[in-house]
Amino acid sequence: MTSPAASTSGPDAAVSAAGAPSLAMWHAGWATACAVLALGGRFVGAGAEGPAALALMIMVAPGLGGLLLLRRDGFRQRVILLTAWSLSAIVAAVLSEGLGGPLAAFVFMPLIAGLALGGVRLGQMGALGTGLAAVGGLAAAAIGAPVGDNAVLAALTGVMTAAAAALALRLSFFTAQMRLERADAGLERYEAILTCQPGLTVVLTPSGRVLAAYGAPPPGLPAHILFEQGLIAAVHGPDRPAVLSGMDKALNGLDAQTRFAPREALDRRVMLALKRMQDGRLIGQMHDATAQYAREAALDAARGEAEARDKGKTRFLAAMSHELRTPLNAVVGFSDIMRQSLFGPLPPKYADYAVSIHEAGGHLLAVINDVLDVSKIEADRYELALERFDARDVLSEAVAMVRLNADEKGVVLTSVLPPAPLTVMADRRALKQITLNLLANAVKFTPAPGSVTLSAEAVGPYLEVVVSDTGVGIAAEDLGRLGRPFEQAGDAGQKKQGTGLGLALVRSLTELHGGRLMVDSTLGEGSAFTARMPVVELAPAVAAEPIH
Repeated sequence: MTSPAASTSGPDAAVSAAGAPSLAMWHAGWATACAVLALGGRFVGAGAEGPAALALMIMVAPGLGGLLLLRRDGFRQRVILLTAWSLSAIVAAVLSEGLGGPLAAFVFMPLIAGLALGGVRLGQMGALGTGLAAVGGLAAAAIGAPVGDNAVLAALTGVMTAAAAALALRLSFFTAQMRLERADAGLERYEAILTCQPGLTVVLTPSGRVLAAYGAPPPGLPAHILFEQGLIAAVHGPDRPAVLSGMDKALNGLDAQTRFAPREALDRRVMLALKRMQDGRLIGQMHDATAQYAREAALDAARGEAEARDKGKTRFLAAMSHELRTPLNAVVGFSDIMRQSLFGPLPPKYADYAVSIHEAGGHLLAVINDVLDVSKIEADRYELALERFDARDVLSEAVAMVRLNADEKGVVLTSVLPPAPLTVMADRRALKQITLNLLANAVKFTPAPGSVTLSAEAVGPYLEVVVSDTGVGIAAEDLGRLGRPFEQAGDAGQKKQGTGLGLALVRSLTELHGGRLMVDSTLGEGSAFTARMPVVELAPAVAAEPIH
């Protein structure tokens, strides 16, 4: 906010300081005195005749012109008025022989008018007008006829000029006093505003010495310590480099902000914002940041605890999955032996039990394998075994493994692979797992007689594996949750068909290869999952042989 005291600057500041009514009265008094002297001077023995009388009437003109300030006042108007004073004085000096004539005192009226109008520039212009009037009068005296002596007229004009000068000085003093009082009032108002602010504003030298401080100091950092010790000495030792760096940054013209602990109150925190002033000093704002620091510390502690718990959970899952997989392999293996009757036939009921045990064990083993892989990825313990191979072979193996399940459901499974080799540098097992999970998911949620299609192509350095289906599709509100561990889409019946780990594993393995998983789905029409990875090995360009 700009105060009235600071709303003008330059020449207009002086103009606004001197009131137009006072100046108009001063000009009116001068015009009246000149007119009375010109018309009634003969009654006191100071009658002016000829050129001197004309000069007196001319000096009435700027006095009357000063009345126009009541209508419009400004620096431009005062310059025009002072010009009229100078021209009138020059003409009067020429008509009355300048400093040697009876109106010699009028030569100084431009200077006096400049002082009355206010401002250094107007005073300098008035002095120039006085000088020109003196030179004009001197030239007129050298080449013209003498006007004649009139001591009484000279005395009266001298008294008039002296009185005008005294009143002009009074006006000038009054103007300066008003300006000073207004500046003091503005300064007090600004200091009151700064003192009442909730933070502390300080003015600093580039070395950190505090020159001024306004406002409420933050707890633990009294203002007298800043004045006595300086900013750097009042800061806790380990935080001083950050404060010095912020000061250097501010001195280079950049805004800087830093937080430090006061040396006398290490349990407190103060936020300091610094900026460079035009004179090279620094201005800074301080406020208490203890509560903010405590909140950030609590958040950091909670984040660290949550991360530790998450890592502990991941390690636990990895360990338990490993421990469960070993005996489960035995269950699956022995049930398979019983199912195939390798050691002799079983009663039909027991044979059905063996088949159920083998199927359930195989499903549970697949779930445990997925949990183990996901936990390894989350614990940053999964390492890719990169090798060079033809991606078509891995994709064809995945299609072959899912085809039996697709045929049993009545789903048509097709693959569209390029005729040329797709040479990639990737993890063979991970690419197979990605393809298997996408195909198994598509077959699982595609009712007969639907179709599932696998396609792959190289787009520059990217391998794009696309699995599309004509299944149930995914609702728009469920798309954002796909790919998170144990997150499933669809209704309760669809959620019973899986664990929510398949797509999570696909996304994680794709991202480990530097790629991303994209989904395009319409509810009731089908879905298309695209795994895009930068693993294609581009053939080196063959330089063309020059033509001779």
